[in-house]
Amino acid sequence: MSINSSLPKQVKIVEVGPRDGLQNEKENVPAEIKIELVNRLTSAGFRNIEAASFVSPKWVPQMATSAEVMAAIERRQGVIYSALTPNMQGFEAALAAKADEVVIFGSASEAFSQKNINCSIAESIARFESVARAAKDSGLRLRGSISCAFGCPYQGDVPLSAVADVVGRMRDLGCDEIDIADTIGVATPRKTQTVMEAAIRAFRIDGLSGHFHDTYGQALANIYASLEVGISIFHSSVTGLGGCPYAKGATGNVATEDVLYMMQGLGIETGIDLDIVVDAGQFIAQFLGRKGNSRAGNAIAAKRAS
Repeated sequence: MSINSSLPKQVKIVEVGPRDGLQNEKENVPAEIKIELVNRLTSAGFRNIEAASFVSPKWVPQMATSAEVMAAIERRQGVIYSALTPNMQGFEAALAAKADEVVIFGSASEAFSQKNINCSIAESIARFESVARAAKDSGLRLRGSISCAFGCPYQGDVPLSAVADVVGRMRDLGCDEIDIADTIGVATPRKTQTVMEAAIRAFRIDGLSGHFHDTYGQALANIYASLEVGISIFHSSVTGLGGCPYAKGATGNVATEDVLYMMQGLGIETGIDLDIVVDAGQFIAQFLGRKGNSRAGNAIAAKRAS
């Protein structure tokens, strides 16, 4: 028997760099750079790219060019281009921009929900009912993202029952996929499997995804732990774009190049060309004027240059 026989034979990688990765950059990233990044990622073979966020520019000024980006990217048939939509105004903008999927979000932590949006988890999910209905009526995919599923910067531990409850609420809204997110990167492999198993009991396994931050260097281990319990969708960000706002100086999203390198080593199909992703990572890191956060990406780039 192969050592990897129990792992999924293929996985879907959702590239979140253009949205989740870039949104916290303090210096303005022009639309043409974002468009170039999305086009490079499309050519690499991703089936799902989180490309835009239709939130108020007052709160997230980096995403103010989302409509321009969505209008100019070179779309490939079969690729899902996603947009974050916090309300009906955001949904209407995403619909006009021809997003293929809209993303709604909630928290598994009551403290996080109250601190960030001044309402309970139940109230936050209820606010998305109209968006969810509109998405379904318009034939768009609907994805739900659950933050702080593994730990909260305000309350610490998050009960498994709370994670399962929010998964159930997202399921009842009609979500096609539900992201289980380690927003502050505190998860470890055993905790990851326990949380994922709770989510699996509330939603079909092929619709659950892992969104891991690498704050404590555990993201790849947590992805592997998720593979072991049958999760086959993961989020990552090219060259590790994105910081963690609750841990100063810490990295945020796990780097796509690192995830792809691990999947190659495990013999798991992704349908993505690692070399093209490395090029995309070097492109955006160079624009931002700093070295990328992907160890695999930097190693491959250095090897090429030697």
